[in-house]
Amino acid sequence: MALARIRCSWLIISMATTLTLLASVARGTDVFFEWNISITMDIRPINDSLQIIAINGMFPGPLINATTDDMVHVNIFNNLDEPLLMTWNGIQQRLNSWQDGVSGTNCPIQPGKNWTYVFQMKDQIGSFFYSLSTNFQKSAGGFGPIRINNRDVIKVPFPKPDGEFDLLIGDWSYLNYTEIRDNLGNKSVFQYLTAPILMNGKANYDYTQDNSYGYELFNVTRANMKLKDILIYLESSLLVGKTYRFRISNVGSALSFNFRIRSHEMVLVETEGSYTNQITLDSLDVHVGQSYSVLVTADKPEDDYCFIASPTQSKSSTFGLGVLHYTNSHTPAVPIVPDGPDPMDRNFSIMQAKSIRWNMTAGAARPNPQGTFNVTNVTLSQTFILYGLTAEIDGVHRYTVNNVSYRTPKTPLKLADYLVNGSGVYQLDTFPVRSINPVSVDGTSVVTGIHKGWIELVFRNILSEMDSWHLDGFGFFVVGFGDGVWTPASRASYNLFDPVVRSTVQVYPKGWTAVYAYLDNPGMWNLRSQRLENWYLGQEIYIRVYDSDNNTAKERPPPDNLLFCGIFAPLAPQPVPHPVPRPAPHPAPQGVPETVRLPMFSP
Repeated sequence: MALARIRCSWLIISMATTLTLLASVARGTDVFFEWNISITMDIRPINDSLQIIAINGMFPGPLINATTDDMVHVNIFNNLDEPLLMTWNGIQQRLNSWQDGVSGTNCPIQPGKNWTYVFQMKDQIGSFFYSLSTNFQKSAGGFGPIRINNRDVIKVPFPKPDGEFDLLIGDWSYLNYTEIRDNLGNKSVFQYLTAPILMNGKANYDYTQDNSYGYELFNVTRANMKLKDILIYLESSLLVGKTYRFRISNVGSALSFNFRIRSHEMVLVETEGSYTNQITLDSLDVHVGQSYSVLVTADKPEDDYCFIASPTQSKSSTFGLGVLHYTNSHTPAVPIVPDGPDPMDRNFSIMQAKSIRWNMTAGAARPNPQGTFNVTNVTLSQTFILYGLTAEIDGVHRYTVNNVSYRTPKTPLKLADYLVNGSGVYQLDTFPVRSINPVSVDGTSVVTGIHKGWIELVFRNILSEMDSWHLDGFGFFVVGFGDGVWTPASRASYNLFDPVVRSTVQVYPKGWTAVYAYLDNPGMWNLRSQRLENWYLGQEIYIRVYDSDNNTAKERPPPDNLLFCGIFAPLAPQPVPHPVPRPAPHPAPQGVPETVRLPMFSP
């Protein structure tokens, strides 16, 4: 009887909370999806024997096309033979880390079961993607594009394009993902990435072959010219062309790539939800996990032109090749590779990265300019210095953060935090965030992020391969890049005037990257390497951003369809009981000390 009363009370509280939230937040349109995730061998990007993870039979998966403040419902049926989770790369899940879809926030969807994600595109615009987040599954598919469009009342800082294309590009292998997964630690993932780089799940164009496996082709059109336009063309040889928006994402496992189109320039306009200063580029570096929007004008003679994604900051010889086809072209494209920078030219890559700046005057999801919220005079509350390393732990090759390799507990951190203050699942602030652990260890690294404090994250890449880091729940300001050891004096090189805001940033080998983030989004948030081998083998931590005010307008309660697992598995499928009071995080430091304990070896 008492248990029944608790369940009844929970349902009443949950319903009342839901109604309050719906009344208090801006709501757009409800957008519904039903996805069946399964293995298929009917899709053959490079050969006949690979297992592809498809969504509704599609590879890549279907487009999520939404508008700022829309509520998205995705009902996922797991037809694999192992559990899965889906994460939404760059979607901030405001006040709602329950929907983040990583191992620290959600119980996995078991084989033969389904679960519905419900989340809002709150105060965001831009280009993103979704992907599977566990078991190395992303290397076999299960990813797709996300567009968040501006509301009609918000002006976009460039003319409306004549068309839009989503272009998901990533490295690939001739082996099934399960075989690669089982051998990681014995061989680097780079040793498997010998297949062509795929473009929207398709292999290279080759005019000497039958292209039986398909290749990516985009149809573009020169504008219809009126008589006066024809006269201008005859007098000046200027061609009039339609303009297209390409939303480009790197969904690969390891390789950064440089993207370019023969004879065409690109105008950079957006990256991961931020409108950028518009710069004209011949080529664009896109690192693992990153997304960009560029404008391309079809103003060249009507022909077919190849576009390429070739590795950058790597000696890999693989590449991806597709075709930009003008509608009145009748000649097959000659696979002439567009000229590009030397793949190992780090100076070019870094200078391009530094040239990508925030458009301070453009609106984005809100009418006020992006630059209204800037970092010119912030006071830092915390500094984390995070070293990406490798280690042998119990005879197994692992990746680490500050010599700690993340081990995923069977109970999601967020669930344990909400119900039992993390007891029996993790200990808060056990591992270092400003120095390297003296010995290599496994551990569940959960650290305090000060609510509504500014955090400085310094990513240090000791290794010889490119890395990239992603923070769930937030966009961060990319304030600096550098070589060698970071010290407090390195802050003098920061760009604090107009750093771009994004959620994934590259870290060059033997170098560092610094970002600022404002931790105004309570929740349990994943900070990880986007390089899939690193992530799978332990290069991640979780940041617990805690607000002691339990007002549900500040952080949403668990969803009604919450899954239980780990130490809470016996509760399934019962409603969540009342949480025990949660303690405040450790006392926050006042300011940031200027001393940093450096590693005990020469980087």
